[in-house]
Amino acid sequence: PHVSGGVGKDEREQLEGAAKNYNLKLVFAQSSGAFVADVQVTITDSTGSTVLDATSNGPLFFAKLPAGDYRVEATYAGIARNSSAAVPGSGQSVLDFQW
Repeated sequence: PHVSGGVGKDEREQLEGAAKNYNLKLVFAQSSGAFVADVQVTITDSTGSTVLDATSNGPLFFAKLPAGDYRVEATYAGIARNSSAAVPGSGQSVLDFQW
């Protein structure tokens, strides 16, 4: 399961309130600090299998994944950024992506 959004202040607060239910948080912004939306998110596990493929509706993206190591690719305006995530069994891993 995953959720995304956070375009307005109220929506951001609502998502942050639900954050405890997810163990991976992704944040998307431009290098200027302005948040972005419509980010394509692809998450693959350690075997290279795609476990999540979705489009973020806002600057915040939360996913609940089995504990393990993942590769996260976030694509905005045709530019892909990649990062590794060690997703914990409890707690939350946070990745920030900037373009």
